[in-house]
This record gives sequence, C-alpha cells and structure tokens, in this order.
Amino acid sequence: MIKFENHLGVIDISHDYLVNLVGNTAASCFGVAAMSNATPRQSLMERLFGSDSLDKGIRIRVKNQKLVIDLHIIVTYGTNISAIVKSIMHKVRFTVEDCTGFVVSRVNVFIDGMKTL
Repeated sequence: MIKFENHLGVIDISHDYLVNLVGNTAASCFGVAAMSNATPRQSLMERLFGSDSLDKGIRIRVKNQKLVIDLHIIVTYGTNISAIVKSIMHKVRFTVEDCTGFVVSRVNVFIDGMKTL
C-alpha cells in the first residue's frame, strides 16, 4: 500500500494498481519493445517461476509525499532514444497524476537493452 496524507485524511492505493497503471502506460509508448527486470529479486523470480511478474521493470517509491518511479525498458532498434524517454516520462507522469492525484517527483527511465524487429 502506498499512503498519502492530506487535509482530508489518508489515501491508500495498492502497489499493484500503481504498478499496473505505470506498466501499461510505459508499454503503450512508441518504441518500447519490452520491460526489463529492475531488481535482482525480479530476475530471480522470473528464473524460478518462469513467468513475467506484474512489477517487471518497475520500482515505485514514496519520498517526501511524492512518488519516484524507476522504469527499466528495452527499446526497439532504430528509434530515437531521447524522444522515447521524454515521451515515457511525460506520459507516465501525466497518467499517474491524473488517475491518482498523487504528485510524481521523478520518472527515471533506464534503457537496459535494444531489440531488433
């Protein structure tokens, strides 16, 4: 659960909802071929159970009542990486702030690989 406190009370949003929201938003951006494992734990879980986990390539933290989102992606070969990263950063920030009302402090995008078509 991710908790935020405001003048009206406490807001709780499940981690799974945020991960699903961020993952779907990032995957829908042009040039994103796949999500990459963000942590060694995710790599281990994928090797042990062989399935893609819900939070693959996504790490969400709360810092000073603001969200910090880390995305690890694999891009399509031949696309403009800086344009892809800017697009992902803006789209993820807008979507999360629009759907949840939480302020997003930073969206960090890490390019972990490149895939050819």
